[in-house]
Amino acid sequence: MKISLKKISKCLDGQIIGNEDLLLEGLASIDEATKGQITFVSHPKYEKKAKETKASVVMTRKVIKGLSTTFLIVEDPYFSFAKLLTLFHPPRKKTPGVHASATLGEHLVLGTDVVIGPSVTLEDGVTIESNAQIGAGVFVGEGSSIGENSIIYPNVTILEGVKIGKRVIIHSGSVIGSDGFGFAFHGGKHHKIPQTGGVVIEDDVEIGANVTIDRAVMGQTIIGQGTKFDNLVQVGHNVKIGAHSILVAQVGISGSSQLGNYVTLAGQVGVAGHVKIGDQVIVGAKSGVTKDIPAAQTVSGFPPVPHKSWLKSQVALQQLPSLRSLVNELKRRVTQLEDKLVREKNDKEMA
Repeated sequence: MKISLKKISKCLDGQIIGNEDLLLEGLASIDEATKGQITFVSHPKYEKKAKETKASVVMTRKVIKGLSTTFLIVEDPYFSFAKLLTLFHPPRKKTPGVHASATLGEHLVLGTDVVIGPSVTLEDGVTIESNAQIGAGVFVGEGSSIGENSIIYPNVTILEGVKIGKRVIIHSGSVIGSDGFGFAFHGGKHHKIPQTGGVVIEDDVEIGANVTIDRAVMGQTIIGQGTKFDNLVQVGHNVKIGAHSILVAQVGISGSSQLGNYVTLAGQVGVAGHVKIGDQVIVGAKSGVTKDIPAAQTVSGFPPVPHKSWLKSQVALQQLPSLRSLVNELKRRVTQLEDKLVREKNDKEMA
């Protein structure tokens, strides 16, 4: 598949500087690009590598001095790269219809052009809106709904009472609406607290593989519009996550915690129960959040502290062995001085 640079420029609202008549057959990274391909530079630190690229076109914010090639000038090269991937590799369109092996309950509502794959189970009262795709082996529990243009990949489990918005993507192995971890200790035993609520996943959310989102005890666990989950994330019951947040792999959020909008939790962050994290907070990898964090903070560590302070503490930690040696040496010298003073005092008293 070849696409003209003029068409690409038009799609990206870009400006061509150089040969406008090029036909491009794909895109690649700076290191791997060859003749006939387009690459991109999104950060000045990659400009040196760009001077060695074999790509026919380099997509940047501005012309790179010392590089003799055709440039496509765009506002945001990385975002434009994402759009180009879709242009060169358009999503595969599946034939609408319900596979013969699907198990269908009663009182279903199926929109137009839905795809229901092999061995799918739709329980009573399920709604699948138009253009949604339900992959092989998916289970959708009673009364749940999936919005328009959503894609549910194979072997996802969506239990009863789950509401999924439009253009949501859920990857294989994820479980939405499992029971929250709630038990009352009485009489020497842990007694299960019924989890009677549901889960609401708003529009444009993407959920990675093997993610678990627990239903609420009462009310709803809520995932806000445009939020993105990496693989292996755990969300407890009654958690509320705001819009356009990012949760990286192996994040765990305990029950009833609240995240604001545009929050980023880096890999392996743990959040204790009933904690509030404000808008635009960034929490560094492997941090443990045990208390509320105000908006617009960047923190790291356990317990979290301002990220710059945490970096200084890590530097100091590396210096501990040498500091220990220095302290021991100073103690030795102080002991010698004290002994010397005692001897001098005794000599004076004896004189």
